[in-house]
Amino acid sequence: MIKRAMDIILSGLAIIILSPLLPPIAILLRLTGEGEIFYIQLRTGKGGQAFGLLKFATMLKDSPNLLSGDVTLSNDPRVLPFGRFLRKTKINELPQLWNVLKGDMSIVGPRPLIPASFARYPADIQEEIRTLQPGLTGIGSIIFRDEECITSNSGKSALECYYEDILPYKGKLEVWYKKNHTLWLDIKLIFITIWAVISPNSRSYEKYFEDLPDWPSCLLLS
Repeated sequence: MIKRAMDIILSGLAIIILSPLLPPIAILLRLTGEGEIFYIQLRTGKGGQAFGLLKFATMLKDSPNLLSGDVTLSNDPRVLPFGRFLRKTKINELPQLWNVLKGDMSIVGPRPLIPASFARYPADIQEEIRTLQPGLTGIGSIIFRDEECITSNSGKSALECYYEDILPYKGKLEVWYKKNHTLWLDIKLIFITIWAVISPNSRSYEKYFEDLPDWPSCLLLS
């Protein structure tokens, strides 16, 4: 109940504070690219229930059927010019505050995946994650905030890197979050997320969370 109250208060305040930004962004999106403002993508939520995750539209409409599908590359040609700025600054994620206010998501929790990706988790990890409300941010979101760069420099195809290396480690991170979850952990993750947006190259999470699962050796080269 405390976590849900915090979600309502924080998401409501953020929507009010950030509301002056929304009309200019909506106008720019309408006038550029393909004219779409929002993009709704099916994601797996608590209890395995699907919900529509809301984002600002940053890519071509048919992008899931082009190139690397649902995996985004570094300098991906499917990303629209203004969309590139929105993705780099994470502004494209702001509409998910509405998902938080509705109760589809929490401020902090496992990052919700599309059903096809979630199904690739081992059954035991799926069961662990299903009990949690997915989050706008979380330990996995912080560590893989520049996921496109990792997939592009891995020496594998983007899909191979994501499914063979990144996704299994993400699963371990989400299980770590569940086992260590406290309100204080959520507060620390919120502040680390803010710092990560300000300083994208920061690895400050390593200072505060020394017991994270070992980084896979295959990703150390990325």
